[in-house]
Amino acid sequence: MTSLRICDWWGDWHQDVTMILVGSFVVVALVLCMAAVLALFGVTHVSMSGAEAIERDGLAPGMRAPVWSLVDAAGQVVRSPPRAPLQLIMFTDHSLNAFPSVVDGLREIMAQERLEIVMLTRRRSELAEPMLRFMGLDGISVLTGSPSLYAAYNVRVMPFAIFVDSAGRVRASSLVNEAWQVTKLLQLADLPLEPDNLARRGRFRRPTAGAGV
Repeated sequence: MTSLRICDWWGDWHQDVTMILVGSFVVVALVLCMAAVLALFGVTHVSMSGAEAIERDGLAPGMRAPVWSLVDAAGQVVRSPPRAPLQLIMFTDHSLNAFPSVVDGLREIMAQERLEIVMLTRRRSELAEPMLRFMGLDGISVLTGSPSLYAAYNVRVMPFAIFVDSAGRVRASSLVNEAWQVTKLLQLADLPLEPDNLARRGRFRRPTAGAGV
């Protein structure tokens, strides 16, 4: 009788230990899987949001730009490619939080008759035009785009500038954070579309003292 009780106790204990080991194995396996997923997510996040990813944003010079026509707040139809020789499309978020950093550069180039400047927001903003007037940028059309249009231009970070000529070709494209970058990008847009003159997409680096344009 005692032997049977010992056997029963041993069997129950062995079963409990086995269940604990199996449970521990499952927990460890789940932890390892979660760690692997998080590591993969981290690598993906870095690859999508790092400096190299930003440099791939926009469209390369010489590429065909998207064709569209949109109506501004005044009821005027604005088209791209433009009728003017050159069109600057400024991509900004609807709050315009990052936009004032390039205002001086826009003021410097907006008087050129050959250039049409439009601002393309991702979503409708009632404050966009009053903000432009307040900053001294009257005459710039504010257009409501869409996430899909932003995607067609490969724009994720803002403010972003893309120059398009009347033939519908991208002439220059870059993230812009300062006034000098806007004027520099216009100079690049004026270069002939030849292999040696094709501007690289990406962020500008501030020119060193004494360096040429």
